[in-house]
Amino acid sequence: MSAASDAVAVLSIGRTMLEADDLLKGRFDVVDGRAAPLDEVVARDGDRIRAVMTRGGEKVPADLIARLPKLEIIANLGVGYDKVDVAAAAKAGVVVTNTPGVLTDEVADFTVGLLLSTIREIPQSDAYVRSGGWSEKPFRLTASLRDRSIGIVGMGQIGEAIARRLEPFGRPIAYHARRKVAALPYEHYPTALGLAEAVDTLILIVPGGPATDKMIDASVLSALGSNGVLINVARGSVVDEAALVRALAAREIAGAGLDVFEREPHPSPELLGLDNVVLCSHVGSGTHHTRGRMAALGAENITSWFDGRGPVTPVPETPWPRPA
Repeated sequence: MSAASDAVAVLSIGRTMLEADDLLKGRFDVVDGRAAPLDEVVARDGDRIRAVMTRGGEKVPADLIARLPKLEIIANLGVGYDKVDVAAAAKAGVVVTNTPGVLTDEVADFTVGLLLSTIREIPQSDAYVRSGGWSEKPFRLTASLRDRSIGIVGMGQIGEAIARRLEPFGRPIAYHARRKVAALPYEHYPTALGLAEAVDTLILIVPGGPATDKMIDASVLSALGSNGVLINVARGSVVDEAALVRALAAREIAGAGLDVFEREPHPSPELLGLDNVVLCSHVGSGTHHTRGRMAALGAENITSWFDGRGPVTPVPETPWPRPA
């Protein structure tokens, strides 16, 4: 509890960065939703919680929103907010914010690194050296970026930043998005399947949610072909993970680089035994620099709201600005 009895109570849940909590402490009463089962925390403090801060891995469903009668704002630390029931929040008049922009460059940098690591098998080569295999014979030859065409599924801020970073590699770039972006020089495909048929390297950077659930299925993977490489820095829900396991095991595609999974933090066990996949632990924005900026923006949204200035970065579905 804070020293001031009238301090606004903020429920901190999920994998919220401690620095975000620290930025709120002093002015706000930060209620740690990880210190005990969340149901117990809500039963004890739910009637005084006016804000929720979440890293995004923890769901904020309709029933939780309903149990917080004084809730005014949900600050999601991340761009993706598919774990928040924004429809239920809007119906209850609760503002939802996220942290766009501050992680664009970091995730784009990481995506290029994951792409090169996957195609050139850099982690596998590292393991080969550590195991002593190099003393017996050289590491196997790998695929190359030199003869590839690249497709990006999703062309928001991060997708465009990825494309700009890939331009100097001199490879053709195309994309799939709901609408063609007139200002971009890349070829647009109206479907993910059509894009997969045209390229051999597919990078996913779309939001999660019902509209993109398992959009990368067996048919898209088959269209990508035996030389195909899939890079997922979007959401695990975007890919049919069982179909991906089958495609990798049967060498129906050449490889994959995955930073996200259907059931985090538990990738399909079959993935762990495959030598043509690079696995990361949802660390696309995982640097001290960028996580600090995310924490600051999340805290700023809450502070700005309770200062009466409104949210800084409300999501499109949120009820803001208020109707006149």
